[in-house]
Amino acid sequence: MNEKVLITGASGFIGHHLVQAALEKGYDVHAAVRPSSDIAGLKKLAADLQQTATGILNFVYPDFSSKESLLPVLEAGNYSYIIHAAGATRAKNTVEYNRVNAEYTLHLAQASLMVSVPLKRFVFMSSLAAIGPVAYTAQAPITENTVPKPVTSYGNSKLLAENYLADLKELPLTIIRPTAVFGPREKDIFILFETLSKGLDLYIGRKPQWLSFVFVKDLVGVTMSALQEEKKGRSIYNISDGQEYDRYALANLFNELSGKSPFRLHLPLGFIKLVASVLETFSMFSKTTPVLNKEKVNELTAANWYCSIEAARNGLHYEPQYNLRKGLSETLAWYKENNWL
Repeated sequence: MNEKVLITGASGFIGHHLVQAALEKGYDVHAAVRPSSDIAGLKKLAADLQQTATGILNFVYPDFSSKESLLPVLEAGNYSYIIHAAGATRAKNTVEYNRVNAEYTLHLAQASLMVSVPLKRFVFMSSLAAIGPVAYTAQAPITENTVPKPVTSYGNSKLLAENYLADLKELPLTIIRPTAVFGPREKDIFILFETLSKGLDLYIGRKPQWLSFVFVKDLVGVTMSALQEEKKGRSIYNISDGQEYDRYALANLFNELSGKSPFRLHLPLGFIKLVASVLETFSMFSKTTPVLNKEKVNELTAANWYCSIEAARNGLHYEPQYNLRKGLSETLAWYKENNWL
């Protein structure tokens, strides 16, 4: 009988890839989604893998509002593992970020400790945003021991979730902190690719930056490894491809691989902050959250997101298979094949 894994946020970008990897490894996957979620892609994925994967895909619709509301789902599922990848990357305010990213995480973890069959591993998909950036001239990369200084409410909410989980001493916990994740199906960095394809290579200000990236297949691979981690208690791992890139590297590689020659333009920071402020104001009267806001500007202009992956190499035997060039080549091929670009 296959072991069961609950994957939250299954209909999202990273969640979709997690479901695929888990099915291919022979887990029976219970994909936690909202009733309104588009699950057509996951159903097609399961059908496509029917001949090669031994895992079975099921859908569940948990209510994260309390540990009591989650308990029946977890008890019925009899899960060996939970990968909590659900979360809000855009929200109207700090309260909403904290509710979805921190309180819901706590409720799920608490419920997982109440079931009759003990959980083998709880993997929480956090973010490098929970630590925040460091100075451009920093002598060392971001590590798991770097003092957290998040620059966004999103980052603060992820850090709050980590702190909540740390209080549950009996929880067999692995925290994964990916840097900027890209790959097939990703929609946020994709906005940059769309802009480049249309002939514009835009930057905020002229200050230098160090950036880091991770291809989604590497992130998913190390997450699968985390399920089998035997260490008791809590482990934390920062995840990237292990390299640092200057602020122009992504666009330069895109242009090289696509044959495009967009016009490079540096927009004044003050102007972008004004635009972000206007978008935030208008969003108060809308149900949607703008892609750009004042906090996002802080994140986009941060000086240094380079992180060490030595802990993951030692603890999870993580060895990235994709650098930015290789991952971007595969990503662009998928976008073109699926008519995104």
